[in-house]
Amino acid sequence: MNYLRAAICAALFLAWQGGHAKAEDISLIARDGSITLSGNLIGYDGEFYRIETEYGILTVDGSGVRCEGPGCPNLGAYVADLVISGAHELGAILMPALVEGFALRQGYALKREEQQAGRVQYTLYEGDAGQKAAQITIQLGSSNEGFADLLGHKADIVLSQREVNSRERVMAYEAGLGDLNSRRQERVLALNGLVPVVSPGNPVRRLSMSQLAAIYAGKITSWQELGGEDAPITPYLQAEGTGFAPIFEKKVISAQGTRLSDRVVRVQSDAALLDAVVRDPFGLGIAPYTRQGNNEIVQLSGRCGFGVDATELAIKAEDYPLTTPIYLYLPELRLPQLGRELLTYLRSEAAQLVTRRAGYVDQAMSVVPLSHQGDRLANAIAMAGDEITLEELQRLSRFVTRQSRLSLTFRFEGGSTYLDAPSRSNVTLLARALEAGRFDGRKMSFVGFSDGQGAAAQNLNLSRKRADAVRQAVLAEAEGLDTTRVALGVEAFGEALPMACDESAWGRGVNRRVEIWLD
Repeated sequence: MNYLRAAICAALFLAWQGGHAKAEDISLIARDGSITLSGNLIGYDGEFYRIETEYGILTVDGSGVRCEGPGCPNLGAYVADLVISGAHELGAILMPALVEGFALRQGYALKREEQQAGRVQYTLYEGDAGQKAAQITIQLGSSNEGFADLLGHKADIVLSQREVNSRERVMAYEAGLGDLNSRRQERVLALNGLVPVVSPGNPVRRLSMSQLAAIYAGKITSWQELGGEDAPITPYLQAEGTGFAPIFEKKVISAQGTRLSDRVVRVQSDAALLDAVVRDPFGLGIAPYTRQGNNEIVQLSGRCGFGVDATELAIKAEDYPLTTPIYLYLPELRLPQLGRELLTYLRSEAAQLVTRRAGYVDQAMSVVPLSHQGDRLANAIAMAGDEITLEELQRLSRFVTRQSRLSLTFRFEGGSTYLDAPSRSNVTLLARALEAGRFDGRKMSFVGFSDGQGAAAQNLNLSRKRADAVRQAVLAEAEGLDTTRVALGVEAFGEALPMACDESAWGRGVNRRVEIWLD
């Protein structure tokens, strides 16, 4: 059966909406003349036609057909057209750095043009003759606007500081764009974290999550209540719906069952917030880890005494409670070849280096030094309940002192065994590293941990099941892996090594995890 007939049978086979072209009449005719398919051209990516027909929206391989009609594209040199829309800072700093790194890596000449309405356009040229190969437009706005552009067929990729919400996910599915929560369509591009910051002269250097929420809810209003001066606290936050403000409100304010106080001073940008706090000796702000300016970062802790510093390693491993992944969202449509090459590049080691140089936390896997395990072991001993035996603590100690932990960590959606978005992306990262032979000749252990709710024996069993589930997910993704080259085992320690206090939902979420260890 030829390509055209296969497309008709598939009916809703998926492809790229190239060029955002105006719909026009075309007919695609099989090379042997056996089938003619007519409809409105939606896009052509140099390889595939995407047309709206009486059978639905179809994708047809151009090599199997000839095109007739006023809407047929020029089959000369194809120029890929890619539009990326979303968060302003990411579109102004991170994505341009990655596009420029991609062009350099692939040998393209590059021209950058600043346009009106917050648009940056890159034109890529190839060959000695400088033939135009692609046009990549970055639309600077907000995460909300990025999703709106995708749903309105004005963008091919969303650059977002937050996860897609349920309403956007449903609308995308109904629009034929697929499930934006699927592993193929949701990617973590880089990592960041939200940090409380104060002016350098402020003596308060530690806050619990509940205290932080209480400040922004107006329940704690004086620094004296926190061990500081007898002075009112001025809490600063970005304007509603902008920057990381929605994430802070969801992860801290709503999670603690409170609402933002009218005392919170709203500002328009990260730069404005940092400037306000550094000038205000009694100010407190919520800033990105990568942009704290000249202010001092306040450590987050729980009532039980655990403190978690915002460090690159803690954010990379998601040990820091306010880690904020940076997302790419793709429709379930075929991107042009250059777009697919760009996505492949974004997961490369070269792209991770560019991400670091742009000031963000990359996803490159690194080894956590043994020295970092000392505090964890001390906490494990201090917080061990009656059900955690000395023998179990000794088993844990022997394990962590003889092996090395990778920065890659897997965590789960609240109240489920379903991996969260960064962990779903981590499955692919680890699978690709295994396929590439990075860990050949090593023993890799998927090590499960739990929170302290419930019986210790039950938690140990649950943590083992979670570790095995992650192992199976990685194996399913690593289709090209020769399992004789690397040993993949499962280990579990249940509640024996907490990362945070179990008193809060975020603490329990941090504790429920699967780590990767190498012998």
